[in-house]
Amino acid sequence: MKLQREALRLYAITDRTWLGQRELAKDVEAAILGGATMIQYREKTLSGDAFMEEACKVRDICRRYGVPFILNDRVELALALDADGVHVGQKDMEVSKARALLGPDKILGVSARTVEQAVTAEQNGADYLGVGAVFHTGTKENAKDLPREMLGKISHAVSIPVVAIGGITSSNILELKGNEIAGVAVVSAVFACSDIEKGTRELRAKADELI
Repeated sequence: MKLQREALRLYAITDRTWLGQRELAKDVEAAILGGATMIQYREKTLSGDAFMEEACKVRDICRRYGVPFILNDRVELALALDADGVHVGQKDMEVSKARALLGPDKILGVSARTVEQAVTAEQNGADYLGVGAVFHTGTKENAKDLPREMLGKISHAVSIPVVAIGGITSSNILELKGNEIAGVAVVSAVFACSDIEKGTRELRAKADELI
């Protein structure tokens, strides 16, 4: 799948923290109906058959609506699931190796916090960059806030699209305007909503305004 810049407008990353008795695939569907343009399945607690079963359900929902389905970190599982792509961090698999395994047709996202990391990721085959944390976040342990000016510097240093990530909410998203980003990646701003479809729709409207 060729990555379209518009697919990064509102990039929702799953987290079962707020799931309760609900089914993750249903929450993902609600997010898509509300305007999420890309889904990353990030799951740290499930493994084995349970992981594959849930990942397949989320993948199938994404395919039904024509939304890219990205797996977090696990390149081999992304291939096994025939995901549209994978996102890797600086401490995960090397970008060049991930690209070699994925081939040219899968989407490869890479986390970056510096211009050097961003440029290197692009040179080694990244299709987009996730840059942050732009605001304080409790979603990811040890995630340090990124100086706001760095977001703009990275966007200008590469030709691939950049998404801002980390602590983004409907209250602060417009503070990111002017940094030439393609969109935002969010976790709790979508999946912690009591009404996910409604909350996502409100956030999408501001994401559209941001761009």
